[in-house]
Amino acid sequence: MREWWVQVGLLAVPLLAAYLHIPPPQLSPALHSWKTSGKFFTYKGLRIFYQDSVGVVGRPEIVVLLHGFPTSSYDWYKIWEGLTLRFHRRIALDFLGFGFSDKPRPHHYSRFEQASIVEALLRHLGLQNNRINLLSHDYGDIVAQELLYRYKQNRSGRLTIKSLCLSNGGIFPETHRPLLLQKPLKDGGVLSPILTRLMNFFVFSRGLTPYINQRKKFRRRWVGALASVTIPIHFIYGPLDPINPYPEFLELYRKTLPRSTVSILDDHISHYPQLEDPMGFLNAYMGFINSF
Repeated sequence: MREWWVQVGLLAVPLLAAYLHIPPPQLSPALHSWKTSGKFFTYKGLRIFYQDSVGVVGRPEIVVLLHGFPTSSYDWYKIWEGLTLRFHRRIALDFLGFGFSDKPRPHHYSRFEQASIVEALLRHLGLQNNRINLLSHDYGDIVAQELLYRYKQNRSGRLTIKSLCLSNGGIFPETHRPLLLQKPLKDGGVLSPILTRLMNFFVFSRGLTPYINQRKKFRRRWVGALASVTIPIHFIYGPLDPINPYPEFLELYRKTLPRSTVSILDDHISHYPQLEDPMGFLNAYMGFINSF
């Protein structure tokens, strides 16, 4: 008689195969509204989703919002309207491989490409010569650092950055603690495509696994950019974050970037402060943006 676990395995394999081919669930009304109010532009034959909202209030300034891993521009929906208090133009995009943007595979995804997509979007909108305020979270923090590095090099075609506000991003590989679920996504292998499908994210293949590893390889480039520029920099921090743990992360941040200001939210706020405490997050950001 076969072992029970062999029998379970033989039953589970076809069920799992069937599940992995089930279409994703229908969009919620709110997410459907977010999609229909957005637009697409084409980058090297790939469709990239973005939101571009022109306000009737606010000063004639622009804020570009960069989301985290593994989510989308919808992360910003709770503070989207509040940003009109200061900004006339609010722009957010879904990075390639995320949200409503295309998810080519096989494909070598990188933060360098994502930064180039941000630059391409601003050119598409005719805003490449404007001074841009960057607001980022998690994975978007590293994309913002790459944009900052390019800005520092003063090369033509790069964004002119007026200010940068980061939030709960693993900008230091030595203090970054990926969650148990993130580790197989980082390392790839047979569990990576299964876990990502089970998590109900559209498509994450092994082509996305270099995301976390790039932090260590390019630390000098990206952290160096933060340390060397003179524009205003701020960090909004949810201290209950298991990925960037308190106080190790904050101590290293303040030591490495003494010029940057920091807002620490309430003790119960974790890795997604803009969703967990949108008012606190918005107040912290407005306090920073109104300080210069």
